[in-house]
This record gives sequence, structure tokens and C-alpha cells, in this order.
Amino acid sequence: MRSILRGFVFLMILNILPFVHAADPVYQDIPAKAMRLRDGLPNTLARLEKGEQVRIAYLGGSITAQNGWRVQSMDWFRKQYPSAKLEEIHAAIGGTGSSLGVFRLDQDVLQYNPELVFVEFAVNDGGTSPQNIWCSMEGIVRKIWKAAPKTEIAFVYTFSVGQEKCILAGNCSRAASAMEMLADFYGIPSVNFCVPVVQLEQEGKLVYKAPKPEEGKIHFSTDGVHPLPAGHEIYTKLLADAFTEMKKMDRPSHMIDYASKLDHSFVKDNWENAKAIPIRESMLSGSWNLLDPQDPQRKSFEKRLGSAIYTSGTPGSSLKFRFKGSKAMIYDLLGPNAGQVWITVDGVKSKHPVARFDSYCTYWRLATLGIADKLDPDKVHSVEITIDSKQPDRKIVAFRLQNPEKELAAPKYQGTNVWFGQIFLIGDLAE
Repeated sequence: MRSILRGFVFLMILNILPFVHAADPVYQDIPAKAMRLRDGLPNTLARLEKGEQVRIAYLGGSITAQNGWRVQSMDWFRKQYPSAKLEEIHAAIGGTGSSLGVFRLDQDVLQYNPELVFVEFAVNDGGTSPQNIWCSMEGIVRKIWKAAPKTEIAFVYTFSVGQEKCILAGNCSRAASAMEMLADFYGIPSVNFCVPVVQLEQEGKLVYKAPKPEEGKIHFSTDGVHPLPAGHEIYTKLLADAFTEMKKMDRPSHMIDYASKLDHSFVKDNWENAKAIPIRESMLSGSWNLLDPQDPQRKSFEKRLGSAIYTSGTPGSSLKFRFKGSKAMIYDLLGPNAGQVWITVDGVKSKHPVARFDSYCTYWRLATLGIADKLDPDKVHSVEITIDSKQPDRKIVAFRLQNPEKELAAPKYQGTNVWFGQIFLIGDLAE
């Protein structure tokens, strides 16, 4: 009888184990390699070789948004697989990292049903802690495989000046190392564009950053971050080499379903439940307008923010909602005539108004307004965001203007306006 009970308990433990989270990982530097093929991309290669439809998403920052390796790699795929029905999904936004990427994934990527997703955030995540990178990057991986378990993922790491120190020491940058640890856990292939760039510079064949080219050397960039066409060609060649190597790998005869890889998570508090929720009119009080389809800001940003973009410049107007979860943000716009807001969470008001204007605001661009983080995920929280009566200090943008005194007095820089598109939550709205 005792042996039967011991056996029963043992079986119970085995059944429970898959659902138990291991301790969160401890960061370590990962040796830099040009490519790590891991489990490869067997589904993508099979589709390409059979001439099937392959939609390729490029999720990243400004380096991917350039007409560079993204465009060049699509051209390479078309030449290598002329019978395949190839389609590009451009999901790159300059100046953004994986912490935004995980929230915009559904709208910018998954709604287009990609077969392959390239993820490029190592440069823009450079100042982010490994723990936060794991939360957002694992969220991206798990959201993709939850929605489309046969879709494949590849990480790519682009170069910026300063990373050569890590590469010369034999390691990836901190952000890329954190991503490599996650990629290894899930078997995701990765390509490190930094390796050939640093190698060429060490061989005297490349200049990282220069205002003009040097004779006989590859002119990589003018700013140390955004490659010129020759720099992007280095990226594309390495990516092509990685695909060539993956073609040599043993592959199953059937399509791989990656859902089984979701049985265990890398970090227990990853953001796989990140949500982007449209703002409802019922959440608004005061004077608000829904942007007309012909409004310049809606035409410029609705592909990212969604069609329900609300704007107001009336002090005291507010957005209110309740949610059960740990984190909340607003997906909004910064602009020349933007205002500032007060944020109240669970009855506690911010000490200072938060400006929707910064030193880059000679134009309008996407942004996120941080509201609350690391709240009790099991409690319902109340949020109120109210437009302040004063506009932010515009002088911080003066150095970008030819005639600051005159230009800052113009209507372009006057106002207390906000533009709100979506609510980002780790959690759920509470009615």
C-alpha cells in the first residue's frame, strides 16, 4: 500500500512540474557569434521552397525602418525563391524598443498573419535592464506562438558605436546577451550583425562613423548607428549566409507547431498578456474630439494608434478607467503644441504634471505615457489623466530652431493639446 501511495505521489509531482516556474534566470555575458542557428526556421524554408505564401514581418526600431537590410533581405528572398509569394510587413518604428513592441505586436504584426517575424531591438534596448528585456521580449515570443504556433521567429542584433568594446572582449552587448539567453531557452535562431562590422573595422576595411567616406574603406555610417547602404549590405549578407546554413540542417517532413514550447516560461512575470485597448468615449469627460479621417494626425498615425484617436486641448478634460493588473500606459502623440497632464492612480496624484512635449518636438511622433508600474496584479486600480491649464516649457526645443524667440511665439508652439490612441495594459479593464 505504501509503495502504491509513493508511486501515486510521484506521478502527481510529475504532472505538476510542467506548471511550476523555475527561479528567474541570472544574467550572464554571452560570447559573440555571427549566427546561432539553434532550431532553425524549418517551416519558413519549407514554404519558400514549395513556392507558398510567406509573409515576413520586420519588428524593430529606426535601423530596421530604414530602406536598408529590411528592403535588401526581401530582395534577396525574391531572387532566391522566385516562385514564392512573398509579402513584407513593415512593423519598425524609430526610437522604440521591445517594451513598446510587445504592446503593438497585435496591431502592427499579428493581424497580418506572418509566417516569419524578425525582431530587432538590441540597440534601442541598450539602456534597459536584462530583467525588463526578458519581460518584453519573452512577451513578444509567447504572444506570437499563442496566436500563430507555426509562425517562426528570428532575433537580429544591429550595431551602434560603443558595442565594439563588448565584441572585442568576445561578448555580445548586454541587451543582445539578455536576448541570447532567451533565444537559447526557446531555440530561436539569432544573427549578430555586430560581429562582421567589428571584424571589418579591425581589418582596416571599414570606418564606423565619419562625415565622409575614406578611400578604400567601407563607410559604415555618419552617426555611428544608422548604416549607409554599404553597411546594410553587410547585414544582409550575414542574414543570407545564415539562411544558407539553415538550409543544410536536418528538417522534419511536417510543419513544426511551437505551442509545446510555451509549457515553460523563461521569466514568470513576462508580458505575454500585454494588451492594447481602444479608448472608449465613455471613458472621457470634458471636451474631446474623435479625429476625422482626413485629419493630418489621423492620416499619419492611425496605422499604429488605431482609428479611434481622441484629442483635446481643454484644461480639466480627463480620461478615466479602471483595470485589474500591474502596469498601464497610454499610446499617444508628442507634438509642438502638446500640453501636459496630471496622473492620478488609486487616488494618489502625480507630484508634477507630465509633459507631452520634449526637445525633439518640432514635429509630431508616437510616444507612450507611463501611468503605473509594478502595481498589485490582483487588485483593481483606478486611473485619471487630466489636462493641465499650463503648457510645458517650450525652450527645451529652442536649440533646434533658427529663430527661437520668433518661432516659439508662433501658433505652432501654442496649446495644451493631447492625442490619445490606446490604453496599454498588463492586465484587463475593469468595468
